[in-house]
Amino acid sequence: MMLRPGNAGSNTASEHIMVLGDALAQLPRCFGRRILIRLDGAGASHTLIEHLLSLSTARRKVAFTSGFTITATEEAAIADLPEHAWTSAIEQDGSIDPVAQVAELTGLWRRTGWPEGLRYIARRVKPARRHAKKLTEFKKATGWRYQLVVTNIKDLGRSVPGSHHVYFLDTLHRQHAVVEDRVRTEKATSIRNLPFHGYARNQAWLLAANLASDLLAYLQLLGLQGEAELALAEPETLRTLILHIPARLVTHARTRILKIEQTWPWPTAVIEAWHRLGAIPAPA
Repeated sequence: MMLRPGNAGSNTASEHIMVLGDALAQLPRCFGRRILIRLDGAGASHTLIEHLLSLSTARRKVAFTSGFTITATEEAAIADLPEHAWTSAIEQDGSIDPVAQVAELTGLWRRTGWPEGLRYIARRVKPARRHAKKLTEFKKATGWRYQLVVTNIKDLGRSVPGSHHVYFLDTLHRQHAVVEDRVRTEKATSIRNLPFHGYARNQAWLLAANLASDLLAYLQLLGLQGEAELALAEPETLRTLILHIPARLVTHARTRILKIEQTWPWPTAVIEAWHRLGAIPAPA
């Protein structure tokens, strides 16, 4: 995360590139050969897309998907799609989505200034009542709400069969929605309201909140994967059930003993998580 002034724009490509560079720098070298980057609509700027295309080298393949703002130009291209071009969308578990359809929009229109070789995937769903105020005249006339994804993925190779299909790419992009869960977790971990007036102090606070959020994420991923309720719990629930243990730490015969209250319902989850985390080998 990057702390910015309150008047900063949402589509500042230079800052997006900086955050992306920091994220890539954290990847272990063994995972740096094949990288997938997913962005929401704020990332669909000329500068950032061109930067993403420049990241691929002989030793590193970078694939990306990004949301894309729909204007009247895109709506005109979508209107040219024949009905048979639309196919059912796929859910994350591989089942057919009964309310959504996808289609290939590549080649039906040209946006000046955008790099060649990109693919554009259109998605349409029936609008809910909460979307009614934001529908354009085109969407009202067709009875659908549209989304657009831009990607450089032609085919991910034999290791990912079917990766060239539009419904695969649509599903692949929509997996990035889990980011919103982490943003909500970050806010609940204390970045909803920054406590200081000084910019530098708030930067330190943001770093501490990020570390806390990472620790919670890894606790759930590595320590609580056997507990379905806790593995998906919000930070407030984890504080109540796991982090704030009604117990006493005592020392006997030079051994530290954690005495957990017998009436507490979750001692097994804590003990098993402790053993799972303790069994993880130290990084070489």
